[in-house]
Parts: sequence; C-alpha cells; structure tokens
Amino acid sequence: MTSTPPSLAPNPSAIEDLLSRIAFGREGLVAAVAQQHDSGEVLMVAWMNREAVRATVAEGQAVYWSRSRMRLWRKGETSGQVQRLVELRIDCDGDALLLRVDQAGVACHTGRRSCFFTALGPSGLLEVLPVEVEPADLYGKDG
Repeated sequence: MTSTPPSLAPNPSAIEDLLSRIAFGREGLVAAVAQQHDSGEVLMVAWMNREAVRATVAEGQAVYWSRSRMRLWRKGETSGQVQRLVELRIDCDGDALLLRVDQAGVACHTGRRSCFFTALGPSGLLEVLPVEVEPADLYGKDG
C-alpha cells in the first residue's frame, strides 16, 4: 500500500523563511539534488535561484534555473518527464537543496533514468544504465 505524500502548501512566511536560510552563491544560485522519494535513487543535480525555489514550492513541480538558457526551466516542459515535488529539504549549511520528487519517466536528457549513468570500474569508465527512451523521441531532436 502506497501512502499519499503530505501536501506542501506552505504559507508565504514559511517560504520567506526558507529563502532566507538558503546561501545562494555569487551568481544567485544554489545546487539542487533531485532524488526519487520512494527509492532514494539520485536522479540529477541542477541549479535553482530564488524564483525557481518559489515556483517549485508554489507549483509542486521541479523548476530549475538553466545556466545555458539563462531562464527558468520547468523539468519536463519539452519532454513531459516532470518531477512532482514530494518534499524539499535544505542542508545544514544552507548551500544545497534536496528535492525529493516523484519522477515521471526518465530524468536525464540522454534518455536514461538518472544522469548518474557512468561509473568508474577497474578498467575505466563504463555506462551502467541503459537508454530507456531515445532523446529524439523525448525532444524531437538529439538530446
């Protein structure tokens, strides 16, 4: 039996308290680790600014800051592979966030479940996760 995660829906003062505790770096960003809430699988690492944190909490879905696009990026906006927010945690120093999410489909733009698909083995680097969805099928072009 699966339990339904509690609703986040914090009040505005709780959101402001969270934002005041985050140690955003010089560029106004903080690292955010996305983790599958029920399995503990680490899916990806991205960046968030104040707007992204606010939008994530308000919308209940992961919103990041894209350093390449220089704009907010809603995970899954083009691929449909969204991350529903289950819980947001802040680390002890306030310089990293943990987003416990429910990932729809794959998290990586390469079509793999996790962005952490390359491992160091005795003979060198090897890919340990298969491509589950071809990037062209996710984005209509190469990922």
